[in-house]
Amino acid sequence: MSDQREQSIQQFDASYQADEKPPWDIDRPQAALEAVADQFSGHVLDVGCGTGEHALLAASRGLEAVGVDAAPTAIALANAKARSRGLAVRFIVADALELGSLGEQFDTVIDCGMFHTFDDDNRARYVRSLADAVSPDGHLFLLCFSDRQPGDWGPRRVSEEDLRASFAEGWRLDSVERTVLSVTFTPEDIQAWLATITRVPAS
Repeated sequence: MSDQREQSIQQFDASYQADEKPPWDIDRPQAALEAVADQFSGHVLDVGCGTGEHALLAASRGLEAVGVDAAPTAIALANAKARSRGLAVRFIVADALELGSLGEQFDTVIDCGMFHTFDDDNRARYVRSLADAVSPDGHLFLLCFSDRQPGDWGPRRVSEEDLRASFAEGWRLDSVERTVLSVTFTPEDIQAWLATITRVPAS
């Protein structure tokens, strides 16, 4: 792991130890992902799970769910939520750029706010990592910050073209829909994309 990557992970972990919640930690599933939860199936992975709301959503629907995050504090909070709600979820400290290390493949993968955190090099590496984790014909539900959001604050903007280019090989982009993300620092939602993507089996 590079020093820069390790520093980034430490910063994310520290955000869960601060007095105020991180902007993305809203203590409930994002509405855009809850709306498509009927499409979740099989073995489910919540990548960059934070405090685990989307893995817990899958588990509440009777699915076998795993959540991974590189921030140990987030994983500890997720485990506490699972215990308090009586839900069985495996939460694991792991890097989203090294999903092959899990030694598992998943029918459904959920990415809420992970894709937009990466620069170009790590974005490509992340897509390769996802390819190791998503089973053939498996589905990725990706919710990310949109270039339609005004201003220059917050995470990196993502365009529809960025999504199409990143998943051009070995994937099928089934849909890219305009939606919103809820955050902790304002009652107003921010502009987002919800992409539904299928892993294409190798020929």
